[in-house]
Amino acid sequence: MDWISPLTAAGLVYFVICVIFYFTQDFYFFRPEILPSSFQYRYPFPFEEVHFEMEDGGYINGLHFKVPNARGVVYYLKGNSKSVKGWGKFAKDFVSKGYDFFMVDYRGMGKSSGRRTESTLYNDAQHIYRWLEEKYGEERIVLYGRSMGSGVAARIASWNQPKMLILDSPYLSFLYQVRRYGFWLPLRWLLKYKIRTDHFIRKITCPVFILHGKKDRLIPFSQSEALKEEAPGVVNLLPIDEAGHNDLPTFAEYHELLYDILNDEEVILNWEGGMKAVA
Repeated sequence: MDWISPLTAAGLVYFVICVIFYFTQDFYFFRPEILPSSFQYRYPFPFEEVHFEMEDGGYINGLHFKVPNARGVVYYLKGNSKSVKGWGKFAKDFVSKGYDFFMVDYRGMGKSSGRRTESTLYNDAQHIYRWLEEKYGEERIVLYGRSMGSGVAARIASWNQPKMLILDSPYLSFLYQVRRYGFWLPLRWLLKYKIRTDHFIRKITCPVFILHGKKDRLIPFSQSEALKEEAPGVVNLLPIDEAGHNDLPTFAEYHELLYDILNDEEVILNWEGGMKAVA
């Protein structure tokens, strides 16, 4: 053909964009920091490095911070950027409240390696949950999901019965969040990661506490409100009025709420009372 109609050309361009998005989306959604296996972590409080070799050949690396007479362990599912090298600093927010702290890198981040899919995110997290359960017992595991990790944490909580689930700046679903920007793409067919937090939260029976900044522009507070609507008898939504997406730990209110959630048994008792009322 000597010419292509404008409509056909536009269709070809759209098709090429869809193909490029499909094969490169991991680069958009994960911004890893790769660490050599010889890298030495350094923190001002006691920890040990942990390693997991998965059945499919994947390799998971993480950090386990410990305190004397710990009340339990916080299993922290982190966000989508960098590695535990930098995220490890958040251990202080939990060891200072009497809890051990455990965090791993997803595949392709830090020292962790292997093919990453939505299924491997869940399966790796579940494998590690079982490892923690053997050491602590389920009743002493606090699941904490931050941003990208909030959906993974919700999936694991829906499969198990931890002491509680804390979601930090969560999304209604990964599909919903990406659609805010890529609404013009057929995401239901292109997106490799759906992560339906809205579906998972309906199956969770442990206490759920959501901490979310009301000035969060990346993942708007309205998504946490929608999650609460999905499971009103399970979710306790705790807004932080002036906080955005990446600055919750800079607010005293965040630490006060976190302390109450982790250490005040009345919080759990009140939650259980609310569940009985709903039931």
